[in-house]
Amino acid sequence: MAELSLHDSAARTRRRFEPLDPQHVRLYVCGPTVYDLAHLGNARPVVVFDVLARLLRRLYPHVTYARNITDVDDKINARARESGEPIAAITARTTADFHADMEALGALPPDVEPRATGHIAEMITLIERLIANGHAYAADGHVLFSVPSFANYGKLSGRSPDELLAGARVDVAPYKRDAGDFVLWKPSDAETPGWDSPWGRGRPGWHIECSAMSWKHLGESFDIHGGGHDLIFPHHENEVAQSVCAFPGAAFARYWMHNGMLLVDGEKMSKSLGNFLTVRDILKKGPWAGEAFRLLLLRTHYRQSLDFTEAGLDEAKAELDDHYAMLARASDLSADEASAEMAAWVLEPLLDDLNTPLALARLRDLRTLANALTVGGSPNVVLERMGLRDAPEIGAVVAAFREAAGVLGVTQSNPAHWLQGDGDDAAAIEAAIAARLAARQAKNWAEADRIRDDLKAQGIILEDGAGGTTWKRA
Repeated sequence: MAELSLHDSAARTRRRFEPLDPQHVRLYVCGPTVYDLAHLGNARPVVVFDVLARLLRRLYPHVTYARNITDVDDKINARARESGEPIAAITARTTADFHADMEALGALPPDVEPRATGHIAEMITLIERLIANGHAYAADGHVLFSVPSFANYGKLSGRSPDELLAGARVDVAPYKRDAGDFVLWKPSDAETPGWDSPWGRGRPGWHIECSAMSWKHLGESFDIHGGGHDLIFPHHENEVAQSVCAFPGAAFARYWMHNGMLLVDGEKMSKSLGNFLTVRDILKKGPWAGEAFRLLLLRTHYRQSLDFTEAGLDEAKAELDDHYAMLARASDLSADEASAEMAAWVLEPLLDDLNTPLALARLRDLRTLANALTVGGSPNVVLERMGLRDAPEIGAVVAAFREAAGVLGVTQSNPAHWLQGDGDDAAAIEAAIAARLAARQAKNWAEADRIRDDLKAQGIILEDGAGGTTWKRA
């Protein structure tokens, strides 16, 4: 495979990926603030960076993928006040919901999942270092980062000082030396979670949390920092400032990756517009919905805005149906050099800034090739695109499909289970198919058609092929 290149948000260009340690690649992605169910936009970075982590593990001997849980935040505090539910119960429940929802999307768990509340000591240490280095100050029970002290502030987001101030929507506070200074530590009253610190009982600001957790688990410098485009400013800008100023000479993150926004029917999600959807809303549509939503996400390049529609979800399900139907027909595997080369061909676009749409198109080509070798048709167009003169063995094609699909995180279910579900009527359906076959052999075409139509009325679709008749639920 060719070399990996990634679009670096900080450099605003595509760069060849050169890890700090080729034996150990380190990736940090901002995770959820656990006060409510994950919405569709929350799911996009999880799926995007799940694919990246899978790809990195294919390319490098060891990868540490860290994704945090923010379990101390004013949004959580507000939700507890509104509902009367204890904070610990809210964070435990919504963390479990998040894990379940992301698993339903086929996302593997990160290697490390630090929680903010477990890293208060590291946050205090970082804040102390910032004060000692002249980049932070204590005032009125708060500790604030001094933005003017860091000359490169705004470099990540590419904003001018005036734009930064406007974008931050900062609170005017008498204890601030500069209007753009942001909070590292703030006081807590008796009703608010808090921890003892050199500046009194209080709690961390949001930005310092990720700096502390990435430092603890990945070091002063690591390879890739990822998250949604909406986090570039102020969150990631502030992370850079904190981390670089706490550890002068360190690079912090060497590459920054950000996924685009997710829209619903062409509009930004909003409860007032009635288009606000959670992942749980999608999963209610059926056992197929999680994987179909994952495929829908991957059909658009991660840096582009993505428009979620019901039609798009249905199209993704139909594509998965076709994939699983091929796998059900051609279950033989014979992994060899040819299969490895075909899998590499499918995955090659991922090396070009994680081009999942093209990788998926090539995966469809493998399916077309497999179908041509099992149910008939010409494989020539696909062979030409793949640069092959002769058709490979069907087992090698299926093995390549499964290998490539595994990196993309799709078609990981059992084909029969995907197509036929958990119904207890499988035996009756198979008996009806056998009766139809007998009718066809006796040239009783009317009876054969009646059986097919009867099954169709029950939502059972038959597909006749060289290997016999298969079925799936509509």
